[in-house]
Amino acid sequence: MKKIMIICSSNFYDRIPSIKDILEKKYDLIMPNGYGEEENDEEYSNMTDEEYMAFFKEMFHMSRNKIKDVDACLVLNFDKNKRGTTYYNYIGASTFLEMYEAFMGDKKIYLYNDLPDKNNMLYDEIRGFNPVILNGDLDKIK
Repeated sequence: MKKIMIICSSNFYDRIPSIKDILEKKYDLIMPNGYGEEENDEEYSNMTDEEYMAFFKEMFHMSRNKIKDVDACLVLNFDKNKRGTTYYNYIGASTFLEMYEAFMGDKKIYLYNDLPDKNNMLYDEIRGFNPVILNGDLDKIK
């Protein structure tokens, strides 16, 4: 394996640097869309509905093209706290769609942490992708 794409919620972008430092010694890494561009978040919030839909469409196409060129995807799924609720090993909608692209492209999928909670509405689908659970051990990537 040579090339890995990191995919995750933008809420976890602050976790990427330490993981990137470890993996880039062994692999070519592709970063998630928008990583390193967090200063543009306010610009995105000021888009019209039409601009936002076009932006999202472009992001999905970019992800698809990136995933075509990698050997595997590493999903960073950490706990997310939102409005007093903790979502364990969170995988959001966009990350799920990227996982689906990887699955359909026969790419290996690694989860940094265990599967999301069984109450997650996408639990069965995520489990069906047959991801390799790393439990934080990046040495398990093969």
